[in-house]
Amino acid sequence: MNGTKDVRRLAGKCLCGTVEYAVADAFLYSANCHCSNCRRTTGSAFKPFAGIEREKLKVVKGEENIRRYGGEETHDAHCAVCGSLLYSVVREGQYVHVAMGTLIDAPSIRPSAHIFVGSKAPWFTITDDLPQYREYAG
Repeated sequence: MNGTKDVRRLAGKCLCGTVEYAVADAFLYSANCHCSNCRRTTGSAFKPFAGIEREKLKVVKGEENIRRYGGEETHDAHCAVCGSLLYSVVREGQYVHVAMGTLIDAPSIRPSAHIFVGSKAPWFTITDDLPQYREYAG
C-alpha cells in the first residue's frame, strides 16, 4: 500500500452507445451553465457540467466516432453518430467539462451554482437556491 486512496471510476456514454468513457470521481467543480453556446449544444435551458483535469477522462470505446467542434485546446466532443455532447475541453486544453447527463454512474459532486445567467433563456425560470452569477462564478 502506498497510502493513496483509490478513486472510484464513473462510466459515461452517448445516447446510442457508440462512444463510452470512464472518468475519475474526483471532480473539482460543477455548475449549471446558461450561456447561449451551452444551450445550443445541448438543446436545453442549461448544461450541467463537472470539471476535472483532462487526463482523468479516458474514452474507452468509439474514439474514432468523436466529432470535435473547435481546436485542440478548446472544443466540444460529440458522438458523430447520435450527436450527444459528451464533454468540452476547456482552459487551454488542461480540463474537461463532462456533460453530467451522459454519466451512467452518479458522481459525488453536485452543481454548486448557476453561471452565465445574464444570457439565460428568457423562457426558463431558475427555481432552486443555488447562487447565480451573471458570468463566471466568482
